[in-house]
Amino acid sequence: MKFKKITELNLHNKIVFIRSDMNVPIQNNVITDDTRIQASLTTITYALQNNAYVIIATHLGRPIEGQCTESDSVKIIADELSSLLGFRIPLIKNINQRIDFDDSRVVMLENVRCNIGEKKNDKKLGEIYAALCDVFVHDAFATAHRAEASTDAVGHFTKEVCAGFLMSQELEALSNVISNPKHPIVAIVAGSKVSTKLTILENLANKVDYLIVGGGILNTFLAASGINVAKSLFEPSLLTEAKRIMETMKLRGAIVPLPNDVVVATEFNAQAHAMTKNVNKLEAEDMILDIGSIFALQLAEVIAKSTTIIWNGPVGVFEFDQFANGTRIIANSIANSNGFSLAGGGDTISAINKFNVYDKISYVSTAGGALLEFLEGKKLPAIELLEQSGVN
Repeated sequence: MKFKKITELNLHNKIVFIRSDMNVPIQNNVITDDTRIQASLTTITYALQNNAYVIIATHLGRPIEGQCTESDSVKIIADELSSLLGFRIPLIKNINQRIDFDDSRVVMLENVRCNIGEKKNDKKLGEIYAALCDVFVHDAFATAHRAEASTDAVGHFTKEVCAGFLMSQELEALSNVISNPKHPIVAIVAGSKVSTKLTILENLANKVDYLIVGGGILNTFLAASGINVAKSLFEPSLLTEAKRIMETMKLRGAIVPLPNDVVVATEFNAQAHAMTKNVNKLEAEDMILDIGSIFALQLAEVIAKSTTIIWNGPVGVFEFDQFANGTRIIANSIANSNGFSLAGGGDTISAINKFNVYDKISYVSTAGGALLEFLEGKKLPAIELLEQSGVN
């Protein structure tokens, strides 16, 4: 991939529109995880240090276009950024006129998804965004798989287009993993449904040496191998696909490891009683909610010997401590590995933070859907836009 980076442009006294992804979780009007805000700071501070005027744009949640309630507003994010940067960041609601920066060199637009035409990549809305600035900086890799007005259309009407630090780092890290991976490669892919990650599982099945599955995906693979998973979440309609993936791996001499021990409960809640059982001895009311410790330690040995590690998704219901041990062992084994590790996705980041291993993962991607589509081999709209903008 060849594209312009923000470091290649002269930003002096130019108005720079930075599309970040600060779609952070908020509970009771409190930001519970500011990882994406922190990740956006490098590009913002670089632009300011190079005497640019900065417009920050992000989406938050899924508001109704044309409406912006108090719960949809990004004011809480602007306030957090103000605290982190040490000066007040005004919130701009009117995008139909040139912005007066007054005493501030940085402002933040109200939630872009409140604007009519945003999700449909409306060209007129893109022109409105472009009229606000001289340079468009795409720094929201987590939105890279979507073509929306503030991530795509704006770039077609702006004089200069480039990638921010986060976007550049994401693309370079992912490209190295996909284009030049070093074997042995292990991929941990977990989630509630095979259907949401079928394409990535099929793609990885042709590339990795070990494909570790977890969550509802694991249950579907267990059922496909003839195990009675009782009341566990799985997808009967995808048993054939799961069998095919395992067969593809087997023919290559690669492995989809499946457990003998699992952690089960008869109810799904934070107070549920956890029991470790042999996978062949599940009772009618049992639900698999985590992998067993013996199996988790076996996976840790595989991870320790791997040169490239890809992680997307916790292997159990880690939010409940009694079902978090499998994910804890996986997280710690990746953190202690000498291999290159790439982890990403919202739940994965939450697990990384819970087990305090963020700084020990080689690269943590802020993306979920974009990461999966990249690993699937799809061409992302953001990459197409950046490549079309050319290089110096």
